[in-house]
Amino acid sequence: MDECVYMTNRFIGDKGSVRCWVFREKCPKCGKGLMGKPRDETGKIKIRAKEYVCSECGHTAGKEYEDTLTASIAYTCSKCEHAGEIELPFKRKKMKMFDEQKQKNVTVDALQFACQKCSEKIYVTKKLK
Repeated sequence: MDECVYMTNRFIGDKGSVRCWVFREKCPKCGKGLMGKPRDETGKIKIRAKEYVCSECGHTAGKEYEDTLTASIAYTCSKCEHAGEIELPFKRKKMKMFDEQKQKNVTVDALQFACQKCSEKIYVTKKLK
């Protein structure tokens, strides 16, 4: 988990599941340290921080750092039960989805990809509030 920027394990429908992880990458400035969220005085990671910091040289990058990352996804399609793996850029896009708890359409940030067998659209959403 220490080498991941983002990791999630979700169930989709009755038979589907998605496991997504995004590895931290090396600092663009020094090339030695790994970029990650900053830590507070006690050593805990600041989860809601808007910037990323190099562990070696202290170089700071904003949210645009997330756009350079690659998401690795292992999934099982809920429609055809095909199990597959895919890699795609870690760029979340705004999507309209039906929220079953609120019983209405909501706009969420999500990674979108298609099943390699049946072309069903699969979404990896940010956690809904």
